[in-house]
Amino acid sequence: MTATAPAQGWWPRSLLGRNLLLITALVVASQLCAVVLVRQMILQPRVAQVADGVARNVAALRAGLDVLPPAQRAAFVEAFNRQAAQAVLESDEPPSLRRRALLSPLEQRFVQAVARRLDLAEASAAGGPRWRRDGAGTLALRVAHGGTDYWLSLPSVFPTREFTGAWLLATVAGVLLALLGAWWLQRHLNRPLARVVTAAQHLAQGQAPALLPEDGPQEIATVARSFNQMARSLTEADRERALMLAGVSHDLRTPLTKLRLGVEIAQAHLDAPLAASMARSIEEMDAIVGQFLDFARLGDGEAPVAASLDELARAVAEAQADHGRAVRLEPGSTPAVPVHIQALRRAVDNLVENAWRHGAAPVVLRTGAGAAGVWIEVADHGPGIPPAELERMRQPFVRGGGGARAGIPGAGLGLAIAERVARAHGGALELHSAPGAGLRARLVLARPT
Repeated sequence: MTATAPAQGWWPRSLLGRNLLLITALVVASQLCAVVLVRQMILQPRVAQVADGVARNVAALRAGLDVLPPAQRAAFVEAFNRQAAQAVLESDEPPSLRRRALLSPLEQRFVQAVARRLDLAEASAAGGPRWRRDGAGTLALRVAHGGTDYWLSLPSVFPTREFTGAWLLATVAGVLLALLGAWWLQRHLNRPLARVVTAAQHLAQGQAPALLPEDGPQEIATVARSFNQMARSLTEADRERALMLAGVSHDLRTPLTKLRLGVEIAQAHLDAPLAASMARSIEEMDAIVGQFLDFARLGDGEAPVAASLDELARAVAEAQADHGRAVRLEPGSTPAVPVHIQALRRAVDNLVENAWRHGAAPVVLRTGAGAAGVWIEVADHGPGIPPAELERMRQPFVRGGGGARAGIPGAGLGLAIAERVARAHGGALELHSAPGAGLRARLVLARPT
């Protein structure tokens, strides 16, 4: 079983979470790019344009002061400032902004641009600041003329607006709309993917999955079509293998029967040990053929019936007793569950046969129920299987490669049959073994939902 990958911090593991995070980041990045573009292509050119106009106006005012008599200059500046203040009062700027003393960053760039155009960078310490916000809220420029400082108000030079949060609201609305669209799209992608996962799980359990609908986007339809082709190919290969095994096994039964009859007829003329050896070989071949047939019959479409594993274990023990084998029963009072009774009986018989053939007495047959479902277990007290071999032993036609099990006759299908039966019931075959402690093979069947 593959270990679950650890979480990668803030990066989501689900495709939906990654898409939502990526879309959110893209929307925020696009808004920031829009802000930069507005600043570079709209605000800065506008600041330069307004600064040029203000510089020309200030130059014109200076020229007007030059031609006016000194006694009229103060009245001229006062009248000019009065008109500027009246224009500000009639504007739609909030009073709170007009009373603000500090310059905004945009106004600071503006006054710097005007200063460069008027060559006012040589402000003296005695002269003080060259810009201020007067009582009406307008920007005022200090102009020295004839040894006198005049403050010229610039009416509505650069309108100031309160931050209404429009940009933030637009960004949030864009993110929400993008997330909603991503969720809708991901929902339509997750449904066919979930169907593929469910079908793959059924296929892994040895069950024939229902064909997936081959509609939707081209990529999803291609995945569904490929999965359906794979499922059909696997089903056809399994059917052909089962048909071949069933045919070969059926054809071998007739010559085996003739051999058995011939040995019985010729037994009086044969050496007793030789006749017994021939009979044992025939029985072993017949058992192998029986396993082939059992493996081929696993998908024969048997209908499930409600049965108790305690009763099944008791029937297996009684059948073993008829052959002179004592199996110890340890029932666990399991409830009746729907099972494929014939397939399950063949799986338990194979596990018991493996216990006698590869293990040692006593052979124990247990039943029980747990959180995962009901189970039936066959345990022996033989040499066991090395832990490294347990997973390999589940495969069809695989036998132990060493130790006490080497050289023991058999087809290597006992555990494979039990594994397929367990998966067909939505469960699993659990193998537990330790050197010298025997093997415990437990068939866990999922509880019905």
